[in-house]
Amino acid sequence: MKKLIIGLVSLMLIVVMAGCSSNQKVKEEKDDTLNVVATTTMLKDLAIRIGGDKVNVVDLMGAGIDPHLYKASAGDVSKMQEADLIVYNGLHLEGKMGEIFENLQTRDKEVLAVGEALDETMLLSSSDFEGNQDPHIWFNVKLWMDVTRVLADKLIAIDEGNQTYYEDARDNYLKELENLDQYVTDRVNELEEDQRILITAHDAFNYFGDAYGFEVRGLQGISTSAEAGTQDVSQLADYITEKQIKAVFVESSVPVKNVEALKEAVASRGFEVAIGGELFSDSTGSAGTEEETFIGTMTHNINIIVDALK
Repeated sequence: MKKLIIGLVSLMLIVVMAGCSSNQKVKEEKDDTLNVVATTTMLKDLAIRIGGDKVNVVDLMGAGIDPHLYKASAGDVSKMQEADLIVYNGLHLEGKMGEIFENLQTRDKEVLAVGEALDETMLLSSSDFEGNQDPHIWFNVKLWMDVTRVLADKLIAIDEGNQTYYEDARDNYLKELENLDQYVTDRVNELEEDQRILITAHDAFNYFGDAYGFEVRGLQGISTSAEAGTQDVSQLADYITEKQIKAVFVESSVPVKNVEALKEAVASRGFEVAIGGELFSDSTGSAGTEEETFIGTMTHNINIIVDALK
């Protein structure tokens, strides 16, 4: 009996020690994974592409959310406080979160504003805020390639042990972005130059226009906090009628009412303009769709634009 009891106690100790060892291993593996918080879906997708299984990425805003108007919740702040890295666009895209980012930086958190790490000569000026830059940098694929390099460098600086992993992921993704840039260029070339006029709900596509040769006009300004007035609608309706523009576009993160009002104003002038489709502007598409990724979003947008304007 004594031997049996000793044997059972020994077995229990082995099981407990094995459990502790297993738990410690899980903890160590978890600790090796960087917790990254990204503000937008574009940045979440990018962090996943570069970080792979070395990172755990969550986004704050989700698909269809307007970052210009987004206010962080207490839960969002808690996520950022616990993160190893916080990635945001900057250039006032997340306009109502600026103070939060400043507070996090003063607490020695790893915070990266990707737009503010770019070469300033590549940035476009903002029509809404004098002296500031347009934050919609992702619409120029070559600029997004620069953002890819910026984020990869930051991950390497934080996690030097996985430098080769991040470099390989970065280089592979850059090749995909090069292919995307060529695809967008090829599709744009299907349009005559006088067809390359893009009219959308808000002024988010200036980098796209600058990179691919479009004249771009938006009903609202760069920030959706600036409402379109009757005069804005009237002036743009006159322009559409004069240029005989075939289509205007709504956006996934902006209410459609203004574009519908524009369509009616054009009709009152004796010309019919179509709503060419929905573009993704300040977020990617919904989870589980092809447009969930940045590449899928850009491919969707250029296909919608060219097919509607041809």
